[in-house]
Amino acid sequence: MSLKQMFDQPKGLRILFFTEMWERMSYYGMRAMLVLFMVSAVETGGLGLSDKSATAIYGIYTAAVYLLALPGGWVADRLLGAQRSVFWGGCVITLGHFVLAIPIVESFYVGLALVAVGTGLLKPNISAIVGELYTVEDKRRDGGFTLFYMGINLGAMMGPLICGGLGQSESFGWHWGFGAAGVGMVIGLVQYSLGKKSLGNAGLSAQSTPQEARKGWTYLIGGTALTLVILLLGLFGVFSINPVSLAKGTAQFISAVFFLYFVYVLVLGNLTTNEKKRTGLIFVLCLSSAFFWSGFEQAGSSLNLFADRYTDNIVGSFDIPSSWYQSLNAFFIITLAPVFSWLWVSLAAKKLDPSSPLKFAYGLVLLGLGFAVMIGAANIVTAGHKAAPYWLILTYLLHTMGELCLSPVGLSAISRLAPRKFTGQMMGLWFCASALGNIIAGLLAGRFSSDAVSDFPGLYTQIFFVSVVSGVILIVLAKPLKTWATVESDIHEKAK
Repeated sequence: MSLKQMFDQPKGLRILFFTEMWERMSYYGMRAMLVLFMVSAVETGGLGLSDKSATAIYGIYTAAVYLLALPGGWVADRLLGAQRSVFWGGCVITLGHFVLAIPIVESFYVGLALVAVGTGLLKPNISAIVGELYTVEDKRRDGGFTLFYMGINLGAMMGPLICGGLGQSESFGWHWGFGAAGVGMVIGLVQYSLGKKSLGNAGLSAQSTPQEARKGWTYLIGGTALTLVILLLGLFGVFSINPVSLAKGTAQFISAVFFLYFVYVLVLGNLTTNEKKRTGLIFVLCLSSAFFWSGFEQAGSSLNLFADRYTDNIVGSFDIPSSWYQSLNAFFIITLAPVFSWLWVSLAAKKLDPSSPLKFAYGLVLLGLGFAVMIGAANIVTAGHKAAPYWLILTYLLHTMGELCLSPVGLSAISRLAPRKFTGQMMGLWFCASALGNIIAGLLAGRFSSDAVSDFPGLYTQIFFVSVVSGVILIVLAKPLKTWATVESDIHEKAK
């Protein structure tokens, strides 16, 4: 990919770049201080929740963002088209952040739900529009997506610095941070609206007949109304909701759907032998992904609390806001993504490019090594001292390297391996695995209780062993699994 291919792009890409950058700024800015706000004392403007409840709510929220991407894509395909879905999704996100900025307990849960719904509507569809800016033969496509990916991470790096800095400032406070996230989304919406003409017909129309559209709107309005009724009944105390129990129940439900659907596809999907092998490989990759995200997403929960409570954040006379550590992942991605891209291309040229299972295994091992670093940090804390910032910085560096081995590879592998008639559903199961990993992450984070700091080294050791052992098992299985992806074509099989 030449520099000309990277920077000589359709005009519409600039609009989508900045829209996504501001949306990610708002999302990661709010996420960076979410758990910190929930556990903060009521006297300081927080909710005063326990660590277990706060991290469970965090897990439910981040899982919902992934799950709602599925109906969000359906709404765009059948009802609104991708362009309008991005706009209205952004409007809902903006409303959610401003509702979060209202210092009332009930408004917090309403705002959180609105941000999750809006993100589910915007996130999958803005990427779809980027793809539609190019023809299949357009050699600028890879460069365009690379630039778009940089926009994502620029926003993710800015968000914690701006929103977290305001939220943890004694001069402003949490709700100023939530409000700043809303302002960022407003900026993104304004520039999107002003430049939308440059997108042309990309993602402009929905693909459905008038009859299908009417039926779709009926389902959407009915489902939305039912969800609102349940939410309002819970807010007004008609029934009580235990966050930890809800998170456990949701994790069990997602797990059941995940496993049973794979069984359905394998047994009743009328697949060829080759398709069954590839579906089996997809199952292994999705399961590995769930393991990975359950550890990686400690970033916004238990590691965020570690940064706030047990890290020495004083540099000279400046007290580093603990939420700023959440910018490290995006910073490392921006700096390391070109290196990893070059590495895979160089290895492929020498016919040494690792298979998808092997890359996933490296990701899991690097995740485990990151938690090995945290064992050392936890031992310092149990000895009665605060850990230096470099412990967390090194952990986030290793976790980001693991992410670069797994995340960019995953979607490409699923799209390549999925049986043609189940492509969309396999993508859905990939997001389902991510949601499962996120909600498990929230439950796992609840085990790191401030009342039992002495347990931290043992808990980090458990995560280290599970991650590394999972990675080693995948390394052992990588060679036979690779043959599942390189079997004879289905056309050849059917011709036998």
